[in-house]
Amino acid sequence: MAAAMAWLRRGAWGPARRCGRSYSAGGVSPGVPLSCPLPGVPKAVFAATEGRERFETRVTALENGLRVASQRKFGQFCTVGLLINSGSRHEAKYLSGISHFLEKLAFSSTAQFGSKDEILLTLEKHGGICDCQASRDTIMYAVSADAKGLDTVVNLLADVALQPRLSDEEIEMTRMAIRFELEDLNMRPDPEPLLTEMIHAAAYRENTVGLNRFCPVENTNKIDRQVLHSYLRNYYTPDRMVLAGVGIEHEQLVECAKKYLLGVEPVWGSAQAKDVDRSVAQYTGGIVKVEKDMSDVSLGPTPIPELTHIMIGLESCSFLEEDFIPFAVLNMMMGGGGSFSAGGPGKGMFTRLYLNVLNRHHWMYNATSYHHSYEDTGLLCIHASADPKQVREMVEIITREFILMAGAVGEVELERAKTQLKSMLMMNLESRPVIFEDVGRQVLATNTRKLPHELCALISE
Repeated sequence: MAAAMAWLRRGAWGPARRCGRSYSAGGVSPGVPLSCPLPGVPKAVFAATEGRERFETRVTALENGLRVASQRKFGQFCTVGLLINSGSRHEAKYLSGISHFLEKLAFSSTAQFGSKDEILLTLEKHGGICDCQASRDTIMYAVSADAKGLDTVVNLLADVALQPRLSDEEIEMTRMAIRFELEDLNMRPDPEPLLTEMIHAAAYRENTVGLNRFCPVENTNKIDRQVLHSYLRNYYTPDRMVLAGVGIEHEQLVECAKKYLLGVEPVWGSAQAKDVDRSVAQYTGGIVKVEKDMSDVSLGPTPIPELTHIMIGLESCSFLEEDFIPFAVLNMMMGGGGSFSAGGPGKGMFTRLYLNVLNRHHWMYNATSYHHSYEDTGLLCIHASADPKQVREMVEIITREFILMAGAVGEVELERAKTQLKSMLMMNLESRPVIFEDVGRQVLATNTRKLPHELCALISE
């Protein structure tokens, strides 16, 4: 506030005191009223608020079924990428781990670019960086670069997605990288990624989102170029793709899409997709347990605390249903975190898992709520950690919290959760890459996008 007041004093009052004099070729002539324009100065242009249409997400469908979505945002840089309706949930008829391989192989050599270094040097000319992320239901290739290099960026994205070389050397390097990642996952003190895998495997046993997101060690040597091409032929089709961009003009992005993504034959051929898995998630429920000895795993002289980690989950709803927003508010109301977290209400210290669990039971190391949502199902989970001797009590406490969810909710508690969800939503959507992912995922699922103010209105209801 003090800084703002200082700025107001400098910005508002400072120039006003100097405006009593007008500057001309002949020198300074005092006494000229402030209402008179200064000679030779161009007419001032003032900022004006525009309608919401400027900030709406524009979507165009091309002849081949590919959708192009864009969102305007002020700035020199843009984020552009391809989102593909493909992921580990579609691997039922294939070897598990193909999406993991494709994520690691992204931005390697292509028909136009001889190596990953060549791709990175091309992006460097436009101050660009690239990334690929594979989840259970989406694979995303993204580039952030100067908006002037849009043509180069879309050309690169099209080449990376549709014309990868997948050389034997690259596949072997990917096998090594995946083996190392799996080893690292099993030795990591934070068990959350593994617990997330296990809760999905238990809830949706051997179907759709319950299939393993990470490549099993025994499959690393079985996945080769032929297997990858067989998968890509079915799932990397234009009707399953969205080209999304933030910080660029829509017409320019559509032109680039037509130039590089229309009528292009992929390296695996243009045969019709045959074995597309359209299975709907089947919630089965179940228990998955893993016992580990972490006594000899440590990052330093202090050993990792011997803890038992549990994750309990219940089926929720898909992100297409009306109940999605209430579940998001419920997840925020449960909140939680680690027992060593510090801070005020903004850090979630008034959420139920802090007030009812961590503050009352000193032996609990962690209690955190998570909500995973997909196009046909969802999971609301609570992750908790404690000493192995306290497992029974920990499970009873977390189960009680699930039962209490169905009880009465205080008005103050509910409003706090809503406000916190809205503030987190708005804060995250200030970041250009987050806006890009939001635009791409919403258009991929629904062909349209709900804007932040619409989501805030739904949360308030």
